[in-house]
This record gives sequence, structure tokens and C-alpha cells, in this order.
Amino acid sequence: MLITAIESIEDERLDAYTHLTELQLRNRLEPAKGLFIAESPKVISRALAAGVEPISFLVEEPWLEGMSETFQEVDSRWGVNVPVYVASPDQLKHITGYRLHRGALAAMRRWPLPSVADLCAGAERVAVMENIVDHTNIGAIMRSAAALDVDAVLVTPSCSDPLYRRAARVSMGTVFQVPWTRIGGDDLTYWPRAGLAELHELGFTTVAMALRDDSLSLDELTERLDSGQIDKLALIFGTEGDGLSPHTIAQADLTVRIPMSHGVDSLNVAASSAVAFYATRPKG
Repeated sequence: MLITAIESIEDERLDAYTHLTELQLRNRLEPAKGLFIAESPKVISRALAAGVEPISFLVEEPWLEGMSETFQEVDSRWGVNVPVYVASPDQLKHITGYRLHRGALAAMRRWPLPSVADLCAGAERVAVMENIVDHTNIGAIMRSAAALDVDAVLVTPSCSDPLYRRAARVSMGTVFQVPWTRIGGDDLTYWPRAGLAELHELGFTTVAMALRDDSLSLDELTERLDSGQIDKLALIFGTEGDGLSPHTIAQADLTVRIPMSHGVDSLNVAASSAVAFYATRPKG
């Protein structure tokens, strides 16, 4: 590693950390060469374990020694010329806007996302995030998907990026473990009509998770799964506030609700996805 102490956060070598928005990082040069920022040693380690290429590191001086094994791994796989910029805790707090509990960031190379067909080959249960924009919810859904054996996650064109720093941090790095892609790429017209049609062509029963009077209960859905009436399942979760679009609900094969008690109208999308993932998990 090339370890360098920085004197100022205005150092141009830190532009990826200080002067580029996450959208600019994503689109820098071209999508295949775009960057994202991974935050915390756990997230960085899981990214490296998934084969994600590091471009540089920015580490609090007290954490330098604790990252030694990570740096040895990088040296052996990507060579000894990956720079490590060392900052004081105050400098890093100024960059991030808050005190990092574990002071390490890494600029990492994005990878080309697979097609939906390639991603879903062999998948029996997938999750679809429709237009979800809250990074905390995206990260929580990815974490639940990993914990509860969801085969793949699809995000719609208007959904926020699972690689945004907060989303990846909340996911605890599981965004690098659960296969995912963007259905329709950046074509905002692709979802829901063409996207749902693609899922149907791939053999998925599409399930809109929505509170409607005519919807099935989650228990009824699991009964159909257990009886073999459904082979491949796509669970679709809507954006915060508005929920799923009327077009999605109209074109999905089934609409399913999680029954509520005590006058509670709905669960947060991160909580509802965890409930649905657990209820529909493979038995045995």
C-alpha cells in the first residue's frame, strides 16, 4: 500500500471523498468505470471478499494498524500501489459530517450489472424495490434479503442506488453478497409494464405487497407456496408513503397484505419486507 498522511482535506487526491456527489461518482467517466464509497471496515471487507476493486482508502490514523490485514489482502490481490490516505479523526469528521464509529472509507470500482435474465437464472424467490428512495430502507431490505435467503433483488429505474454510502453501510455490506441489478437499467419507462412482463416471461408469479380489501393475506400466500401452486415468486415492495403504483398492483398476478392490528395502518417498507421474506422462506 502507498500510505500517505494528508495535510488538508482540500487535497485534490481526496476529490472522490470530498467534492463529488454520489450521483457524480456513479456516472463518472462511464457507468462501468464509476465509483462508490464504502464506509466502515466491515463494509469494505465484504466488498473486497466479493471481488470489488479498491481505488483508494481514507483511514483515520488510530485505525491504520487495525486495517493491516485488509491492506495485506489488497496488496496480494491488486498490487502494492493502491493509495491509503491517512487523516486525523477531526479531518474525517469534517469530510463525512459526523464522527465515524470505525474510521475507514474506501473508493471502489463499480461493476457492470447483470441482465435480469442472467441474475434470475435458477432463482426461485426475488424481491423488487419499486421507486424506494430512502437509503436506510434500501440497506435494511438488502440486509433482510441476505439473512432470509432471498435469491436476488431487483431495483426499478427510479429506485435509489444500493451502493450509495448510507445504503451499503446500513446493509452491513450484504449489498455485496445478495445478487442484484436494476430492472430496465435507467429507462424510466420500463417499469412497471415491461418489467412485470419480463418477470412473467421468466416464470415468476408477481406479488404486489399492498393493503387492499381484495388482497390475499400473507398466510394465504404461504399456503399456496407450500402446496406447490407457486414455483417462482417475485415480491414487490413500494416506495415510502405512496406504496406501489396502481399500474403495478393492476398488472401483478396477486396482491398480498400483512394483516394489521390495533389500528396500525401499515409497516415501514423495511419491516414489511423482512416479514414477507421470513414468511415465504423455503421450508426444510
